Amino acid sequence: MGRAPRVDVGNEIYHVLNRANARLEIFNKDKDFEAFEKILGEANKKYSMGIPVYCLMPNHWHFILCPEKDGDLNKFMQWLTLTHTQRWHTHYHSIGYGHLYQGRYKSFLIQKDEHFLQVASYIERNALRAGLVKRAEDWKWSSLWKREYGTAKQKEFLNSWPVPISENYLDYVNRPEPEKELESIRESITKNRPFGESDWVNKIVSKFGLEITLKKRGRPNKGT
Repeated sequence: MGRAPRVDVGNEIYHVLNRANARLEIFNKDKDFEAFEKILGEANKKYSMGIPVYCLMPNHWHFILCPEKDGDLNKFMQWLTLTHTQRWHTHYHSIGYGHLYQGRYKSFLIQKDEHFLQVASYIERNALRAGLVKRAEDWKWSSLWKREYGTAKQKEFLNSWPVPISENYLDYVNRPEPEKELESIRESITKNRPFGESDWVNKIVSKFGLEITLKKRGRPNKGT
């Protein structure tokens, strides 16, 4: 199965994910998380990237990103990962010791409705799902913590959501996700498949030539 075409158009919303090479822990201490957030803020100013949601985990990270112009997503991600890699290797005196990230980032488009809420909750619940905290909002290295407890300066690069944040969102994000919802999001991650209602997905697939994201993995059955 080949790769899905890279979609990089402005005024759309994307889930973006990347992992450390060989599941290396790239964030070993608070200073590592702080250094990455500083780079994230620099990248935000450089490319005017909308960042409504994010979560940094010890060996990977998730974003929801809203680029203004065509081509900005890839430029933003290239600058962010390259700058982080260079500064990380310099700090740990490991220049020349291989790649920090496992490869190119994964991304998929998100419909601007309740599907956005599902992906936002999936991202902001990461640390709770991994057993690192008892409540999702207790994980300091996320947009959820920033919204709940951050200073005005810490909230500077967080953008507004395309849908309202409900009053009971904390209850929503702390609930165990329905298995079907979890599987659907993870399938979009694996296949770079747009995430939304079926009619919207089919429209986006046709518009951007993403038919490969709808194909099932594995070999076809004999006789078909």
